[in-house]
Amino acid sequence: MGGWGVKDIPGQRGRVAVVTGANGGLGFVTARELARAGARVVLACRSEARGGAAAERIAAEVPGAEVEFGRLDLGDLASVREFARSFSYDRLDLLVNNAGVMALPYGRTADGFETQSGVNHLGHFALTGLLFPLVAKTPGARIVTVSSMMHVLADVDPDDLARGEKGTYRKWVAYGRSKSANLLFTHELARRLAVTGSDVVAAAAHPGYASTDLQTAGPRLEGRKGAERLMEIGNRVLGQSAEAGALPTLYAATAPGVQPDTFVGPSFAMWRGSPATSWRAGRTRDDTRAELLWTASERLTGVVYEGLKG
Repeated sequence: MGGWGVKDIPGQRGRVAVVTGANGGLGFVTARELARAGARVVLACRSEARGGAAAERIAAEVPGAEVEFGRLDLGDLASVREFARSFSYDRLDLLVNNAGVMALPYGRTADGFETQSGVNHLGHFALTGLLFPLVAKTPGARIVTVSSMMHVLADVDPDDLARGEKGTYRKWVAYGRSKSANLLFTHELARRLAVTGSDVVAAAAHPGYASTDLQTAGPRLEGRKGAERLMEIGNRVLGQSAEAGALPTLYAATAPGVQPDTFVGPSFAMWRGSPATSWRAGRTRDDTRAELLWTASERLTGVVYEGLKG
């Protein structure tokens, strides 16, 4: 993977991609570069104003780009179902589960889930399951879920995915838990795909420390100006650009020979640099915990993957 960059993305002409959270940051770069390589890209975003503006910006930066906005609120399962129902293409080559929230104040989704678990994991679990029949019939399709090196902060409890009561809520623990869930989900999805003999590749990626709005969103919502400013300084001094941070996702989504359940991240200490296979906590490859998480996710979302049994 050494030195891999956007110039190495194989041609994507004729392929259809969905990128969640594509209105800014890593998702925007991912969508733009897939479009530059020739893919038709659906920018799945909560805000029509921001998503539409992102599509217009990509069209301006990449002449001939085929991009469009699709409304998707991962914190509302009704919105997830509507997005999947209205998806008009007869194929889906790339599903990039990129959107996420980080270290937010305590809150709950429209369906009553703790916000970080609900958006980062359960929303994407439901979206992937609802779109899976289309992915499964598309030769060479991939599902890439963006996790984080911060998954090391906490294990996920499959018996209590919606945990996080206000009195005991710890925002960074909740974030780590949701990112561990992303990896366990990828592991179980890859295992189930292998059992069925499918050629769909489920992989995961993380950006290391990439400078985006993700770091400042939590302090801003809490009204903590000092913390917000500190995060801004950290982004400038320590973070790599969104362009660099998106490379592991683009590699996992497009590079030849990516293996199922691969976790791709920056090569230098999981922090920055060109894409490389990344270290991950051993518990994120635990078959028993992954299956328990899958079962709990099905129960909470009401989404069962068609043709993909355990």
